[in-house]
Amino acid sequence: MSHRIAVIEGDGIGQEVIPAAVEVLESLDLDLEFVEGDAGDAVKEATGEALPQETYDLAADADATLFGAAGETAADVILPLRDAVDSFVNIRPAKAYPGVNAVRPETDLVFLRENTEGVYSGHEDDLSDDLSTLTRVVTTSASEKLAEFACEYVDGEGFSVVHKANVMRKTDGRFRDAVVRVADDHGVDTDEVLMDAFATRVCLDPEQFDTIVCPNLAGDVLSDLAAGLVGGLGLLPSANIGDDNALFEPVHGTAPDIAGEGVANPMATVLSAAMLLNHLGYSEESDRVETAVETVLAEGPRTADLGGDADTDEVTQAIIDEL
Repeated sequence: MSHRIAVIEGDGIGQEVIPAAVEVLESLDLDLEFVEGDAGDAVKEATGEALPQETYDLAADADATLFGAAGETAADVILPLRDAVDSFVNIRPAKAYPGVNAVRPETDLVFLRENTEGVYSGHEDDLSDDLSTLTRVVTTSASEKLAEFACEYVDGEGFSVVHKANVMRKTDGRFRDAVVRVADDHGVDTDEVLMDAFATRVCLDPEQFDTIVCPNLAGDVLSDLAAGLVGGLGLLPSANIGDDNALFEPVHGTAPDIAGEGVANPMATVLSAAMLLNHLGYSEESDRVETAVETVLAEGPRTADLGGDADTDEVTQAIIDEL
């Protein structure tokens, strides 16, 4: 069965790491069709729109999308793209790999982040020269949908619910109550951790956590914190999952300081491509890609952010050779 993949490089190193990931996918000789779309700062400067309607439609109609990064227009690109695929959960693994100088090499976490609401729902206002407001949106239905996904994802194992319901009683309280209720209905064990306490505890002992279910902003911030435990954002993939579609992207940004130099670390994007394969049902090929990445990380070559001197092409070719 053929699958149509929307490919959106975006800005900065997105234009280097996305072609690298596509090259890895093409080396597997699967029935994948890659269709390119434009988005980001340069597109806005040229057309007035950071995300043209044709790119939005491309992502909406594809079987999955592989996206790089956007610069100043990030919110105008990634949030609508997540909407295009009807994403309701963001999956962010944070795993320490052999050969990487990780602060906490025992770290192996997965964040399941609500992907549509919270403070990212876009309700901001200037009420006066002195006052701006931000409305935080939390619904029972979205929280329950995330919880249903989490219960299936952990396959009978438990998960941690990370929130701040002791302060945000109405919103995080609603989120916590909905998630715990669904987990109870499925016979899935949960433990609750306040997000600030989690930030300390995960740094001191990451092995006490496995799967973390949390609201939108908390998931964004805490998964970036976890990146510091495993060697940096250059190693973190992510998936934005909808009912019938999905968007995959590295967690890192555009890295303008090295963009265009050909030295960007492609690992996070290649691992995002592995998640894409698994989503489309190519579980064996997904495992092969992740194993190849692990081998190259352990044996080299590595890019400068991981202490090596290889460029993007050399690392990409090493992964392909390993495959």
